[in-house]
Parts: sequence; C-alpha cells; structure tokens
Amino acid sequence: MNEQEADAAPSIHYDSGRSIIIRHTVKPGHRDHYETWLRQIIAAAAQFSGHQGVHVVRPPEGHDTFEIAVRFSHPEEADTWLNSDVRRELVSDIVPALASEEQVEIQTGIDYWFTPPTSKAKQPTRWKQWLITTAVIWPLTLIVPIVFQPIFDQLPVLALWGVRHGLVAATVVALVVYLIMPRVVRLVANWLFR
Repeated sequence: MNEQEADAAPSIHYDSGRSIIIRHTVKPGHRDHYETWLRQIIAAAAQFSGHQGVHVVRPPEGHDTFEIAVRFSHPEEADTWLNSDVRRELVSDIVPALASEEQVEIQTGIDYWFTPPTSKAKQPTRWKQWLITTAVIWPLTLIVPIVFQPIFDQLPVLALWGVRHGLVAATVVALVVYLIMPRVVRLVANWLFR
C-alpha cells in the first residue's frame, strides 16, 4: 500500500474514549493573550472527570491556527466538559482574540495520537510516527509477557496458545492507547512536528 492509499484508507475507531478537537485561529497580535488563556482552559479541563490529557499543535511560522485535542475516557465525560458552564465562560472570554468562530470536532479511540487527518496543520512524517510507535510498543512486548508469567503459571488455561497472546496484546494496546502514547507524543512534539 503506498502513502496515498494509506491516507485514503478509513481509520479504525474504538468506542471507548473521545477526543474533542478544537481549532482556533488567533488574530495577529493576540497570541500571547491566547497562550495565557490556553493554559487556563487546559487547567480547567483537567479538573473534569475522565480527563486523560491535552495535546496542543501550535501553528508553524506565518500561521495562526491552533489545534487542541482534549482527551476523555468516555463520551459522556467529553460531553460534560464540552457543554459545561466553565468552558462556555472561558471561550466567551477569548472570542475577541479569535479571527473566526472555533471549530469543534469529536473523534473516537486512538485516531488523534498525532494529528487529525483533516488537519491543515503540519503533519508528522510517517517514519517519525512509525519510529515513536515502535519505540513505545517494543519494550512492552518484552516486559508484559514477563509480568503475566506468574499468572500463566497459576492458571494454565490462560497460558494456552492464542489466549496468552490475546491477553498480552490487549494489555500492550491498552497501555499504549490510554497511558503511554499521549504522554510520549506530548514529550516529543517539538521534534515530531518539525
């Protein structure tokens, strides 16, 4: 499959979590004010139940559109934040600094690890996505089976071929999706989006 076909392929969606993708185009001269406001709204979102983190894609030189992904563990928790009075008040405070109305999009599962497919922001190259994903998954494939070994020794039915692989795979994917990848992407964002 070439890169064009990969881009056209439908993304896989998982129903467990939600990312609220927000785009703000900031008026020239208002970026410092917006950055201060952004820290406030990120802190406010973190106080809501189910909050799993925020990923900010800042605009490259010469552009003014910020993209913010706010991750929640369940759809109801995402809706609670999105429709909250706290968020409504904070957004009304920043409206004078915006060049256009905010755009809000809801995505499911793991489809916002890097950037949304419809994004106008700079996309990370595929080799960087591959490298980060491999660097995260590789050590887990070594560690998770060792951690499970005492359980497999106690419950041989879980050690059956196929069953053990399913348990290990499910654990690795859960750790990557919910715990590790959102933090790693934030940590390497400067390199990833360069």
